[in-house]
Amino acid sequence: MTHHSTDPRALVEATIAAIPHLDVEASAAAAGAMDGKVKPLRSLGELERLATRVAGIQGTSRPRVDHPAVIVCAADHGIARSGVSAYPQEVTALMLRGFAAGTAAVGVLAAQARARLVVADLGVLDPPVIAPGQHAVLDRRVRPGTANSLQEPAMTLAEAEQAVAHGIGLANLLIDDGADLVGLGEMGIGNTTTASALTAALLERDPARVTGPGTGVSGDALAAKVAAVDKVLRRHADVTDTWHVLASMGGLEIAALAGVVLGCAARQVPVVLDGFITTAAAVVAWKLAPTCVDAMIAGTLSPEPGHAVQLEALGLEPVLRLGMRLGEGSGAALAIPVVRSAVAVLADMGSFADLGLAQDTPTV
Repeated sequence: MTHHSTDPRALVEATIAAIPHLDVEASAAAAGAMDGKVKPLRSLGELERLATRVAGIQGTSRPRVDHPAVIVCAADHGIARSGVSAYPQEVTALMLRGFAAGTAAVGVLAAQARARLVVADLGVLDPPVIAPGQHAVLDRRVRPGTANSLQEPAMTLAEAEQAVAHGIGLANLLIDDGADLVGLGEMGIGNTTTASALTAALLERDPARVTGPGTGVSGDALAAKVAAVDKVLRRHADVTDTWHVLASMGGLEIAALAGVVLGCAARQVPVVLDGFITTAAAVVAWKLAPTCVDAMIAGTLSPEPGHAVQLEALGLEPVLRLGMRLGEGSGAALAIPVVRSAVAVLADMGSFADLGLAQDTPTV
């Protein structure tokens, strides 16, 4: 089901209309099969929950995760010029080089997970030249970075729609090429500030509750970051609907990742969230299409204070709790082998029936 609309908003609306609910019958069948495995009932804990969730997302009692992928979307943020990050904006482009070379954390972890890594540029200010033989960086540029949301809307409504549509296109591209699970990653100096503003606005939370250190700011710098988020919210206080909040506050890569969530949900492909920023994108997608939450798996819990707030709103429990806050998709990549293991247990572990035993036979 690949859409070919040239109208971004029409593509988004058609994708949202195609999103199904979780297949509760497939989940129940998978849960029953898991209960019949040779083990004490529910003794595999969260692995059993994961397997049944993937079954419900994929709409089959025999789910598979054979070809996972991680998509990293990158863009620059105008608000970074206001000093909200410990790093200069040039780092966004430099990190793109690391992604292309496979030497960034997400590249290492995706390789360990046997997951395809795909990188897309939605609006990096100064795109790097990628050497031959490295991972290609897909050009999905909407504009060269957003405007400073402290002073004006980060982007136009049309640009926000185009970025979300690009994300749907990326999801369809991966799925058409065989991806059966997609992890989300991001890069963009200043994007924890943007994610904080989006989270505070869309979930109606105090900025101080959802704004954290990001790249490592603390003390007076963190207080200034909280103040900047508060100022963004006040600057755009008259904006209420999700589309205009996204356009007013940014960012391009977050909008694209929201589109990836929508696209995967419509195709019944599980989406593994990373940390705070990718979950901000998931919140955007959820506000646009509440049913899409059924396709989400929380890969990790970030120490960023807003991440627990987001996951609570989405009703998701993280697979991993390792104190990771790097982003890039590192936590999502690291969670993929756990999800694959859960599905493998469901598919390959022996059952009491296989052994000719009653299901309630004690095991040691």
